[in-house]
Order: sequence, then C-alpha cells, then structure tokens
Amino acid sequence: MEKLFKLKENGTTVRTEAAAGLTTFLSVVYILAVNPGMLAAAGMDAGAVFTATAISAALATLCMAFFANYPVALASGMGLNAYFAYSVCVPMAEAGIEDPWTIALTAVLVEGIIFIILSLFKFRETLVNKVPMNLKLGITVGIGLFITLVGLKSAGAVIGDASTLVALGDVATPQFALAMLGLIFIGILHHYNVPGFLLWGIIFTWGLGIVAQLIGWYHVDPAAGSPSLFPDFSGYHFLPDAPALFSFDFSYVASHVTEFAVIVFSFLFMDLFDTVGTLIGVAKKGNLLDENGNLPRAGRALMADAVGTVAGACLGTSTVTSYVESSAGVAQGGRTGLTAVFAAALFLLALFFSPIFLAIPGFATTPALIFVGWLMMGSVKEMTFEGDIADVTGGFMAIVMMPFTYSIANGIMFGIITWVILKVLTGKAREIHPVMWVSFGVFALRIITLVI
Repeated sequence: MEKLFKLKENGTTVRTEAAAGLTTFLSVVYILAVNPGMLAAAGMDAGAVFTATAISAALATLCMAFFANYPVALASGMGLNAYFAYSVCVPMAEAGIEDPWTIALTAVLVEGIIFIILSLFKFRETLVNKVPMNLKLGITVGIGLFITLVGLKSAGAVIGDASTLVALGDVATPQFALAMLGLIFIGILHHYNVPGFLLWGIIFTWGLGIVAQLIGWYHVDPAAGSPSLFPDFSGYHFLPDAPALFSFDFSYVASHVTEFAVIVFSFLFMDLFDTVGTLIGVAKKGNLLDENGNLPRAGRALMADAVGTVAGACLGTSTVTSYVESSAGVAQGGRTGLTAVFAAALFLLALFFSPIFLAIPGFATTPALIFVGWLMMGSVKEMTFEGDIADVTGGFMAIVMMPFTYSIANGIMFGIITWVILKVLTGKAREIHPVMWVSFGVFALRIITLVI
C-alpha cells in the first residue's frame, strides 16, 4: 500500500483515504441515478446505461488511482450527457434516423481516441502546466463558485427566474431547510476537527430527510424530483442489466463527415477543458501542485481520463470525465490514488446494491458541496488584482464565467481568450506559450461554431 500510493509522503493514512473515498463517492453517486434517465431520452435502455455508467466510472477511477495516484473520481460527465441526448440524439431521431445513440457513441469513441493521441504528445499535459498562475487560481475560485451553485440548485435554494435569471427558492421546503441544517452541522464538525466531517454531514442530512418523510413534511413525488428517501428493493434483482457493448455505427460517418466532425469537436471541446479545469481546481485544493505551480504526473491523469472515455463508449455510455466533486474527498483529507480506489470499489458495489446508493438525495450532498466551494474560494487570496492586466482580467473572467454560464469549460475559454488578446495588445505576445496559442485557436473555432 505504501509503495503503491506513498501515503506517508503525502501525509495521509488508509483510514483517511477510505473516508475521503466514501465522501467522494457519495458526492458523485447521483450520476448513477441521473445518467440512465438522461440517456433514456436518447432511446437507450436505462438499465443497460446504469450498468455501463457504474462499470466505466470504476474502471476510469482505478486508472486514475494506479496511473497517476491522484484522489480524483471519474464518471459520465454532466453536461456531456445532456449534449449526447438532447443536442445529438433527439434531433437525429426527429429527422428519422434510427438508433441515433449508436452514432453518438461512435463520436465519443473517436473523441476518446483523439484524447489518447493528444495525451501521448503531451498537449493536454502542457496545457495544464502552462496555464498562467493567476488564471489557475481564477479557475480554482470559479470552480468553487460553480460547485456551490450546483449544491444550492440541488436543494432548491437557487432557482431559475424569468425576470432576474436566478432567485431564492422556497425556504419552507424540507430540501432547502435540511440542506442548511446540514451545512451548519458540517461547520460545527469542522470547527471541532471531527474526522470525516463531510461524510457525516451527508449522512446526517439524509437521516433528517428520512425523518421528514416519516412525519409527512417531505412529500414523495418522483415526477417533481422528490423520490422516496428510503431504498426501494421492489422488483430488485441482484445481477445488474447487461450493458450495450460496442454499439457503434460507422456507416453514418462515411456519409456525413462534416456533421460527424462537428459532433466530435463539441465532445472534444467540453471534455478537454472541463477535465483541465477540474484537475487544476482539485489539485490546488489538495496542495498537489509543485513549487512552480505545475501538476506532477498530469499526463498520466489525463491519459486515465482518455482511457475512461474510450471504455465508456465501448460499454455504452456518454463521455467519462474527471469530477469536480472529487474536491469533497480532498477536503476530507484524500491525497492519493487510494481515495480513488475506495471510490471505484463503491461504484462496483453500487451495481449490486443500487437501491441503497440511489436513495441518497441531491440535497443531502448540498452541504458538502457548499462547504467545499467555500474552501476553494480561499484561492482568491493568492490572486493578484493589480499589475499585468492580462493576468488580472483573464483570472477574473475565469471566475465569473463558470457560475454565470454554468460551465467550467466556458470559464476557461473566456479566461484564456481574454488573457491572449490582452497579452498581444499590451505588447507581450512573446510571453505567450505555443500551447496557449493552440488553445486560443481552438476556442476561436468553438466560438465560430456557436455563432454559425
């Protein structure tokens, strides 16, 4: 164990890593409930998607553990699955194309192969390490705000509003009230240095929800997004459904090269920069960057992500990517790949005991996500808001565009574009690393596709 993960060198223990792995898993397990329903809209079998999601998450997370020794969990990405279902498959189905999900899976496979090639040539690794420090810090802060918003949304504390874009949710709902109580509980445990405080906060909030359901305050209404908080074993069978293995359609590619290329590029763009932003943010939170602000073994971490995407496509699920919620486990003390091993084991366990894991509601993880968001916000103290205008403005754009456009990738896009343009206009073009020029070009192409 010590030889594999270097626990002493990283100042951690097996017990701490186990608690961190469980915390990470509980923070990302919602994908096992969300992804089957999301891809069912694309015409896929929900049971097969559940199995594929759990197995691909376990495989990719184990790759992260043993390739890179980082406490990062991977699974089918939110946002990427929505694009898969609603931007690719639904329009194709409406156009009369049968089983469009097989075409989407083919695009995910090609994207994953391209990522493996980019990782072999160290493009992604260089991008992670050559992003300017102020921009890295801005990305970390932006991700903190982003996951805070994700948590608040899960509890209904923040809702959409036609007039003001966002508004305060109904404070009388049990989801809102119990999430806030859970946050206070986590704060108290953190103050007294209680081990596993985030994990206990999640369990505490879930327990309060169960009580609320028993006394009739929490009303079960699956159609309204309020499922029962008790595990449901009705109709449950021990063996998971078979995944849709190698369900690819290469015939479409030959006759629709341009359309297929656009689909692949969109997957590529979102996955590339979501992953880069997540790794930078989680690494900064866990003090895993070296003295030069670089991420050691970044290439291995990115290769794990690429291999996970290919494996996910072969199993029958949307793009697999690193999860920013891994920062919850890092905040719990996770520092090595052993955290990822425990998380991966729980993904496999979930295959056989899915009712238990799927009973944990989104609002129960809200306190942990909010608290981690606060911790990640601390990086703003290290940022500079004076001096080089490119560093200052680029970092700020990364911060604000992530939560306000609900996309980590958009924050990185506007941060880098702003940074490069200001470097050129202030006569400092020679300070721009080639990989930043390449990223700028990719983002320019992305904006063109959005305009067209």
